[in-house]
Amino acid sequence: MTQRSLLDLNVLIALTDQRHSHHTQARDWFASSGRNGWGICPLTEAGFLRVTTNPTFRPDPQSLQHAIAILQSLKSVAGYWYCEIKETDTWVKVTTPFAVRISGHQQITDAYLLGLAIKNKAALVSFDKGIRHMAGTEFKQNVILLE
Repeated sequence: MTQRSLLDLNVLIALTDQRHSHHTQARDWFASSGRNGWGICPLTEAGFLRVTTNPTFRPDPQSLQHAIAILQSLKSVAGYWYCEIKETDTWVKVTTPFAVRISGHQQITDAYLLGLAIKNKAALVSFDKGIRHMAGTEFKQNVILLE
């Protein structure tokens, strides 16, 4: 069985923005592996809207309507799945298996996404090398680093 992938915000933005410095890496991964089952969750969805509509991210930010349209169009791409977050998916609960390796405040969101990926038998796809350490050997199969 092929493992599904949960996209980190950095991969989602790179995949949808041709001007992004990692666009080619994200596109190439997606073309070769992404269609086996890839997804986003409410956290990455909200992050995408927050970042892509922010004028400090780009001098010409997307309108909220355009950013929403991009997310809506992704739903029609082969292999798409939506990783829903349940009430019981608290941060503490989903990060407990690797909490000792969370090294600081900048890993809070990544830790939650990794926990969701593990819970859903998926791999978190990211450019962030720190996630590899956080996952440890126990959960290395739940991380795909694009380099």
